[in-house]
Amino acid sequence: MSNNPSQPRTLLVVDDHEVVRQGLVALLGRRPEFHVVAEAGTVAEALDAARRFQPDLVIMDVRLPDGSGIEACREIRADLPNTRVVMLTSYPDEDAVLSAIVAGASGYLLKQVRARDLVAALESVARGESLLDPAVTGRVLDRVRRIATSSEPDELAQLTPQEQKILLLVAEGKTNKEIAAEVFLSDKTVKNYVSSILAKLNLERRAQAAAYMARIRGPGGPR
Repeated sequence: MSNNPSQPRTLLVVDDHEVVRQGLVALLGRRPEFHVVAEAGTVAEALDAARRFQPDLVIMDVRLPDGSGIEACREIRADLPNTRVVMLTSYPDEDAVLSAIVAGASGYLLKQVRARDLVAALESVARGESLLDPAVTGRVLDRVRRIATSSEPDELAQLTPQEQKILLLVAEGKTNKEIAAEVFLSDKTVKNYVSSILAKLNLERRAQAAAYMARIRGPGGPR
């Protein structure tokens, strides 16, 4: 993993379509600011390559033959918190976007993205910024509004101060392992807290909790 900003950012490219994968490798391999250290076509290969090379950035396809790229993202972020993951997909699926954000992804782009825009996006993520493709942003906001309108305004008051703190960390896309380290609890205890939070808010998934907090923390909402 590169610690010196002047050094090329190391990259892992994950896509099950060889033509797409090779195209990304060829495109980014020509850029002096990036160095492709590995490529993978499955979740298993991606996890193995990530642990082996510990890249600065991962470009991850959402749909892979042996599982979800979003779950692969979650595992990579849990094992390698300094590695940033950008999801790449052909479909502007708001469920997948929210799930990717909660899994710790730093970006979500459509495969139709222009080459120069992809490079700019990766540079932004490497600097610590997060981004969404404009084509999916509207869908995500609509989804957030739908979830928000189904929530009672006083539901947050049902949560204990510790639960509220953990909910904020969930909304930031942190894994249970990262949350546990921050609040000085075990992974299992954090998992139990998350289950309790979802039950109290009448939610089923972590992605919905992130959307709920996006509404609560909007203009005029609590910070």
